[in-house]
Amino acid sequence: MAIEFNDGDGRQEERIVTGGFIEEDENEVSLRPHTMDEYIGQTKAKENLSVFIKAAKQRGDQLDHVLLYGPPGLGKTTLAGIIAAEMGVNIRITSGPAIEKAGDLAALLTNLNKNDVLFIDEIHRLNRSVEEILYPAMEDFALDIIIGKGPAARSVRLDLPRFTLVGATTRAGRISGPLRDRFGVISRLELYTHEELATIVKRSASILGIEIEADGALEIASRARGTPRLANRLIKRVRDFAQVDGDGVITGKVAKTALEALDIDPLGLDMIDRRMLESIIYNFNGGPVGLETLAATIGEEAVTLEDVYEPYLMQIGFLNRTPRGRCATPKAYGHLNIPYAGQLEM
Repeated sequence: MAIEFNDGDGRQEERIVTGGFIEEDENEVSLRPHTMDEYIGQTKAKENLSVFIKAAKQRGDQLDHVLLYGPPGLGKTTLAGIIAAEMGVNIRITSGPAIEKAGDLAALLTNLNKNDVLFIDEIHRLNRSVEEILYPAMEDFALDIIIGKGPAARSVRLDLPRFTLVGATTRAGRISGPLRDRFGVISRLELYTHEELATIVKRSASILGIEIEADGALEIASRARGTPRLANRLIKRVRDFAQVDGDGVITGKVAKTALEALDIDPLGLDMIDRRMLESIIYNFNGGPVGLETLAATIGEEAVTLEDVYEPYLMQIGFLNRTPRGRCATPKAYGHLNIPYAGQLEM
């Protein structure tokens, strides 16, 4: 199953190239690395975390709280698991939306052991009342709870074991200042290079028992939008084509044929990305066009365009945000083979 997007006419289109987690990725757990040495890419973040972990273990202390942020699918959850493994402690995994009230957070915190890791995914979506309970827990390793109601109510402070909170978010700007300031280690995860992704593809192919050639791995990597999760998803789709139409070996030719059949072009754009760019170019002369107008034109929610489509198109230089709206760049025209004659003022 893949994430679906409404095209405005009641039809649903699946989107393979989303960086978000989908049901198809559930067996991705078996492909996750378990140590820093196995973890490919993110060199700067890895090096720093390795130093902090080693120092904390030498002191016999817990690792300072860690905030990991960046686009979806880059390995934030995997890195949290590796931190716990390297520290030799247990990890409890939850998400911001799952912690609905203060009691949920209290239950998690009071069940931790010394130096354990609590991983909260999408931490920017924490309820504000829950977040305020988290402040003294992170800073003083104590939990303030209210017992009773009305005039008989009283505050009780419970001591907590020293623990490490690892928070992950795709929207670092949505995290409140007081919460962000309580993280001692803040690391941004960057998009992967084609070479790094090719290495990941080869490793995943080995684990899955898939025979793959170097040019096949690079072909998949080049269309994976810098995201390991997407690379692992694509290799499974390409494997099917290699099995049915070939001899089971993923070569460069097989990978290219399969990915073209999936409507994923050499830069990883799918038909929805191209439709968005073509709408800006043909309907609005390349822009600028307002977000709400563009969303109505292609039948999507404005927030979906802003959060799902735009980031990658901006990263590869195909889309510009201006105070007046979105504009397609000359690079986008070139990629779509559309003559560029300059944009008219609108």
